[in-house]
Amino acid sequence: MDLSSWFRRSLLRKSEKTKNPDPSEQTLLPRSEEEEQLGVTEELIDHVKSFTLDTFKNFPLPDDEGADNSPTTSSNTQKDLSEWQEKHATLVLSKVKELSHLRYKLCPGYLKEHQFWRIYFLLVKKQVAEYELRAIQLARLKEMAVENEKSTNSIAYEVEMSEAKQGASLALPTP
Repeated sequence: MDLSSWFRRSLLRKSEKTKNPDPSEQTLLPRSEEEEQLGVTEELIDHVKSFTLDTFKNFPLPDDEGADNSPTTSSNTQKDLSEWQEKHATLVLSKVKELSHLRYKLCPGYLKEHQFWRIYFLLVKKQVAEYELRAIQLARLKEMAVENEKSTNSIAYEVEMSEAKQGASLALPTP
């Protein structure tokens, strides 16, 4: 092996490392804000990695009694997950390949998709409850801010209209 081939190989290894960094080195990087808001922590990832096929197959899932009361989308299909849960599920599937493989093996052959996610969120409830609650609180605060903005705007319009009416009545000549 000559020096030039050694140099090319070392450059190739460095470029591959930057393209595909070692997953163990990624844990040292700070979590993104989205991961923080969605509760995808190292603790959760470790917990989810411990799930097996039997975890889902043997889970005592209660009957779907409340299925009729769940929200529906505009196309009249049942909406099983909240917006926060959908984002969390997407992120955790991209972060934890083991969960993605379990889902592939279980759905739709053994479990329906909504059953899989129902079991998942029951299993991780302890780890994600505070993050989901915080997301709900932030959504309510945003709604309140929007409502407050709307009411402030309508009050401003009412004041403008009343001032315009007073100005018009003052400008009218009296007979």
